[in-house]
Amino acid sequence: MKILVCISHVPDTTSKINFTDGDTKFDTNGVQFVINPNDEFGLTRAMWFKEKQGATVHVVNVGGAETEPTLRKALAIGADEAIRVNTPATDGFSVAKQLANVAKEGDYDLVIGGRESIDYNGGMVPGMVAKLIGANFVNTCIGLEMEGDTATAIREIDGGKETLKTSLPLVIGGQKGLVEESDLRIPNMRGIMQARTKPLNVKDPVDANAETNTVAFQKPAPKGAVKLVDSVDELINLLHNEAKVI
Repeated sequence: MKILVCISHVPDTTSKINFTDGDTKFDTNGVQFVINPNDEFGLTRAMWFKEKQGATVHVVNVGGAETEPTLRKALAIGADEAIRVNTPATDGFSVAKQLANVAKEGDYDLVIGGRESIDYNGGMVPGMVAKLIGANFVNTCIGLEMEGDTATAIREIDGGKETLKTSLPLVIGGQKGLVEESDLRIPNMRGIMQARTKPLNVKDPVDANAETNTVAFQKPAPKGAVKLVDSVDELINLLHNEAKVI
């Protein structure tokens, strides 16, 4: 079984976020980048298939040379090969087109992506990849087992879970629950050394027009001052006349 894991290069949530050029560009100075958490759950599950079922695991990212340390981390975790599509990740559709092209050329049985990335939270790429390559698709996936060409997937739905059986090829949008957080892997020294000799292939992008354009970024408005009240009557008055929630 050949598995392709899509890796997003995203800012660590502890990084301080700023914008430049009139709030039209993200300022990367001083920002630590990591593997997108939803993608990391998927990569860990792929490593389980590699160890238990002999799967081959490749990772792919759409981005410039600055994303290669993130791909090298994925190789250090245990992926066999990395692919970087040499073009900026401008919007969900253009990224999906690049990933779909890699998936088609590699003839992968299973494509694992995160349900969404923690930077833009678009939540659209895995579904578009599935459509573009003509594969089955399961989103919000929190469980995955393989037996031959049949996959059993568990996905999160409103108020519960749903178990599905489907055939390969398959694209999933994974998230927390696909593996336990305690199962996530930290690269050890041996893995880091091996990652230096594993192939990291740079591919030219295919033609793909961006369907969206960033006009400006804006930080959340600061929280207002806290208003203390001394009585229930005053609280009710404020909720009714100012907050207008009752």
